[in-house]
Amino acid sequence: MTSGADENLKLVIESILFVADDPVETAALARVAGRREEDVIEAVEAIAAEYKGRGLRIQRTGAAAQMVTAPEASPFVEQFLGVDEDQRISHAALETLAIIAYKQPISRQVIEAIRGVNCDRALASLKARGLVTEVGRASTAGRPYQYGTTFRFLEHFGLEKPSDLPPLPDLPPLPEMPQEPGDRSQEPEEEDRSPDEENR
Repeated sequence: MTSGADENLKLVIESILFVADDPVETAALARVAGRREEDVIEAVEAIAAEYKGRGLRIQRTGAAAQMVTAPEASPFVEQFLGVDEDQRISHAALETLAIIAYKQPISRQVIEAIRGVNCDRALASLKARGLVTEVGRASTAGRPYQYGTTFRFLEHFGLEKPSDLPPLPDLPPLPEMPQEPGDRSQEPEEEDRSPDEENR
């Protein structure tokens, strides 16, 4: 690609992302621009690099991209728009969200095996907030749904792409604990309450 062609492709992509209300698939960008998808991904990364330190950001996954405001400007944008939404997430939902973010795609059964409790309530809360979504089905028996994070997740935590998550610390393996009688995954989950409600 020539430099002029690169700049023209970036111009087209930037314009489309600016007017789009939702994330745009890189395949759709390539189709509109009449270019290869690999060229589009390269151009999206270049635009994202140019936006560093400015008021806009380009959030992207391997398959889509979205233009958003800089996370550090969120308080001012919310004040200007008159947004006053309670964004607090319960401890149970945060635990579930962290597991999904680092292990995605992951099924509910695996999440519950890690947490040791039922996670239906936490998953419902996260899906209602648009932070996680069903991204496919596992190849195991019963083909359970698998969950992954969304663009709303990236926006909520000020990330540009899933790989921006901080690395997990190297922890020593946990000692083996004796099994409790019964299946702990069926134990009721702690209530999905906000921090204020927990302190009452």
